[in-house]
Amino acid sequence: QVQLVESGGGLVQAGGSLRLSCAASGRTFSSYCVGWFRQAPGKEREFVGVINWNGGSTYYPDSVKGRFTISRDNRKGTVYLQMNSLKPEDTGVYYCAARVQYYSVYGSRYPYWGQGTQVTVSS
Repeated sequence: QVQLVESGGGLVQAGGSLRLSCAASGRTFSSYCVGWFRQAPGKEREFVGVINWNGGSTYYPDSVKGRFTISRDNRKGTVYLQMNSLKPEDTGVYYCAARVQYYSVYGSRYPYWGQGTQVTVSS
């Protein structure tokens, strides 16, 4: 099992940057893919990116491609979501999630989730 804790959210102006962290506990964290998702009030949860177990592969939807970057440091048990050129539509609660095996864009396929961190982008 793995437990996840997100941090780094906050209030930022449009065009600004934030870096979110997802800290994991568990000795086998390095074998997990980690995805990031977000949910805005009244909207469905949205996939924003994923990184494979060793950081060698990432995937992003068009909505964040070129602005968001996921990286990981398995020695520290942490995955990062660097968000640049933020837009008001990026506002939401951001969650990291983990699963073994190949990564997925579907949140339902991730058994482990953090509690979320709020990101608010003002116009």
